[in-house]
Amino acid sequence: MATGARWATITAMTTITGIRIRMARMTTIDDLHLVQWLSPAFPIGSFAYSQGLETAIVDGEVRDAASLADWVGNVLVHGSGRADAILLAAARRPDADLTRLSDLALAYATSAERATEMQEQGRAFLAQIRPITGRDLPDMPLAVAVGAATAGLSVPTEGVLALWLHGLAAQLVQAGVRFIPLGQSAGQAILSGLATDIVALAQEAAGLGPEDIGATTIGADLAAMRHETLNVRIFRS
Repeated sequence: MATGARWATITAMTTITGIRIRMARMTTIDDLHLVQWLSPAFPIGSFAYSQGLETAIVDGEVRDAASLADWVGNVLVHGSGRADAILLAAARRPDADLTRLSDLALAYATSAERATEMQEQGRAFLAQIRPITGRDLPDMPLAVAVGAATAGLSVPTEGVLALWLHGLAAQLVQAGVRFIPLGQSAGQAILSGLATDIVALAQEAAGLGPEDIGATTIGADLAAMRHETLNVRIFRS
């Protein structure tokens, strides 16, 4: 190989390697942004909401680790977790109608407290995100807000949904740990046990649309409604 051709090949390989390194670095940064935004430590007040779980604990329906695991798993797979995951996935798509999705999210809320939870957490999330991203997104319910905010990240929708659902599961499990009460080890065991369901739902919801939203968690929905009239409440939903 002639010297000029050899140097051209080396230069091309160096350029390609540099592009790959930069792409890998961008992906890593986006992954870290996602973990930060969906962390329980992100200041949106998720610790204050139980989505009706407090009512179920007061009634004695959820009273130990096994019943808490069943409750949270059903909410994730058959209730608000699935519905919000579908809305989040839809909000990440290039042709997303964010106003329509926001209206749908609120229409599907099963109680006034749930609607307030969606709106207040969405507002708090976007208040933190706007200075970070420079995008002036309007206030939206949380699931739609997360979808819109993460649309520009080079992270597959399945990955976003898995972290989102894991965060929701952690929120509800911690509510149970605090109010039943349970030990932290029991809470972590419950969360680990939900991993398979979380991954499966993330993969499914990534390919679904708003027309696929539905729920069969009537007990959880009624508990969320009745929470509004509890005499003493620790949580806001």
